[in-house]
Amino acid sequence: MSYAHHEVLNPATGEVIETVPATTAAEVDAAVARAAKAQQGWAAAAPADRARLLRRFAAVVDGHLEELARLEVREAGHTIGNARWEAGNVRDLLDFAAGGVERLSGRQIPVAGGLDITILEPLGVIGVIAPWNFPMPIAAWGTAPALAAGNAVLLKPAETTPLTALRLAELALDAGLPEHLFQVLPGAGDVAGSALVEHPGVAKIVFTGSTRVGKQIMAKCADRVKRVTLELGGKSPNIVFADSDLESAVAATPMSFLDNSGQDCCARSRVLVQRSVYDRFLELLAPGIESVVVGDPADEKTQMGPLISQAQLERVRGYVPDELKGIRGTAPDGPGFWFPPTVLTGLDPDSPAACEEVFGPVAVVLPFEDEADAIRLANATEYGLSGSIWTRDVGRAIRVSRAVAAGNLSVNSHSSVRYWTPFGGYKQSGFGRELGPDALTAFTETKNVFISTEA
Repeated sequence: MSYAHHEVLNPATGEVIETVPATTAAEVDAAVARAAKAQQGWAAAAPADRARLLRRFAAVVDGHLEELARLEVREAGHTIGNARWEAGNVRDLLDFAAGGVERLSGRQIPVAGGLDITILEPLGVIGVIAPWNFPMPIAAWGTAPALAAGNAVLLKPAETTPLTALRLAELALDAGLPEHLFQVLPGAGDVAGSALVEHPGVAKIVFTGSTRVGKQIMAKCADRVKRVTLELGGKSPNIVFADSDLESAVAATPMSFLDNSGQDCCARSRVLVQRSVYDRFLELLAPGIESVVVGDPADEKTQMGPLISQAQLERVRGYVPDELKGIRGTAPDGPGFWFPPTVLTGLDPDSPAACEEVFGPVAVVLPFEDEADAIRLANATEYGLSGSIWTRDVGRAIRVSRAVAAGNLSVNSHSSVRYWTPFGGYKQSGFGRELGPDALTAFTETKNVFISTEA
């Protein structure tokens, strides 16, 4: 048994809401052994039976959506509307993954002198390390397809947001999933997380988090040639051309970087606006930023809640100069980790706020001259996760989409993530793809078998 514990805080008040045991390295080792045993029976089960249990899991989650959403509000400070969407996304991911179980088929490849077939086999035990910014959905991104492909899953939630993960594990058992097939291991990243990454019985690690930690995990996995999927940081551009529907582009801009208080790797925190409409864009943007409702995340009218922690609040403050040039909204005073919606102007494109991932409700607006200049600025970052392009010119939309080095782009919108389409980044935003029609295959090994007909 673990005797170390971790306090979970409500970001809106700073109060302790629960104390959770912290998993030790020895407990990780025991969990891997249990998972490996459970995985053997799970992989041997008929595909229809695995699919049926995953659909039942989805149905149980559906019956607890409000409970899960309220838990997310308390531990992560998400607005209730966002939290309901996140709980629903877990349900939808389980349903989507269940639909792939019976379609996870190999191929027959023409050869001379026999029959050649491929078989997709589960990897074994998968370690999923989830972040604190979207605890429920991102945990499900790895867990749902891994289970569907016949693997066991050990989920290590972020230290600050373990409660929804623990509840999902309870609901999985209620749905009838085999014991120990899906286990949650709360605890410190440098203890439980490291033990999971380094364990020889864990076949693959799925990590979402900072680029700094992702590099450390990648290096540790390399020692054992362990598979890894990394979804890391972002500094995504929102490119607004003069020929766009400017009013629509402006109206969509605030929540493109303020959703989840800016704690989103897809946040469009670099707003690139063609110089001929730059001043008009800012003029139209100011009322939208100033009117964003920041407050109690449990209130239905709230659009933006607090940051996750005091440490994150101090980090965000460090990017905003005392002599602010730009636009600023309002945020509550008093307890909690609050920061107002903020737009910075007049900064150099090479300044820290314009280049580094702030992970808070802060955007930088930069002017550009023409299409080539917009592409240059958009790609002037070590990241390449997402971005948006606003233009009425279809040819330009296609050209710029091809030229911007990012894994997920939207034209005349800010949508990046759908569970039925692939998601992942270029450059230091990570590698590998999650979600989409090929999600299950990322958790399988391809075995080729040749059967001679000449004997």
